[in-house]
Amino acid sequence: MSSAPLPVRHLLLALLVVAIWGCNFVVIKLALRELPPLLLCTLRFVFVSVPLVFFLPRPAVPLRRLLVYGCTMFAGQFGFLFLGMKLGMPAGLASLVLQVQVFVTLTLAAVALKERVSPVQIAGALVAIAGFVVVAMHTGGEVTAAGLTCVLLAALSWGYANFTSKRLGRVNPLALVAWGSLVVPVPMAAASALFEGPAVILRSLAHLSGAGVLCVGFIVYISTVVAFSLWSWLLARHPASAITPFALLVPIFGLLSSALALGEPLPGWKLQAGALVIAGLALNIFGPRLLHPAPAPDTA
Repeated sequence: MSSAPLPVRHLLLALLVVAIWGCNFVVIKLALRELPPLLLCTLRFVFVSVPLVFFLPRPAVPLRRLLVYGCTMFAGQFGFLFLGMKLGMPAGLASLVLQVQVFVTLTLAAVALKERVSPVQIAGALVAIAGFVVVAMHTGGEVTAAGLTCVLLAALSWGYANFTSKRLGRVNPLALVAWGSLVVPVPMAAASALFEGPAVILRSLAHLSGAGVLCVGFIVYISTVVAFSLWSWLLARHPASAITPFALLVPIFGLLSSALALGEPLPGWKLQAGALVIAGLALNIFGPRLLHPAPAPDTA
């Protein structure tokens, strides 16, 4: 797989995806005001998978790998993320902590797929991890330990799912999202009925407002169908080390949009954590190019 710089069109697509995902944390927080987390996760993937699975053939991948992809990319990631945000993780900080997934992906790609990770990328990872440590040091106030733990579990699930996606090769990305999503609704609905209860489910659905419906629509069709299809498409065409670091831009959109839309404060420690994470991103993306620039073309 080529390690050449990303074409401008692919660069813009990656930026579009992370902008959607960053703003999506605000939408999730609004939706959680009306729906319990496991029910919200169930609804998300019911509407993602149906009716698309009736029009798109199942991706030509082993069923076991498809099940693992659906359980990690969708059920694990979003079940834990929604639960963590409901348990006290602010939207902006959730968008920051979730980016632990980048380093899970890079580690798995280096170990299992033999993708090269340079020393400067390792340094970038350590700088970003320092930002996550800053967040962890502020649990007990705005950040709850339970919420932080759940979001970290979501990040681990997403990182493993990125690795799984790489091993699937080039498949129809929209079909992969639709059929991977089909794995989620039954077990997630059972978990919702068990832990949230039928009474809460029925009451939430009966009182869902128009704004709540719009939030679910954005989460389903923009954040999942559009953004995850583009993300899978990019991962199939470029090394994981070239694509996944872009997800570290999600916190910029997440922190700013949550401050503007939800009034979440931006104290110094949040800015410090965000700066460390973005510095880690810069080292991951630009460090190898600065240390080993491409040779100038011979004009003789």
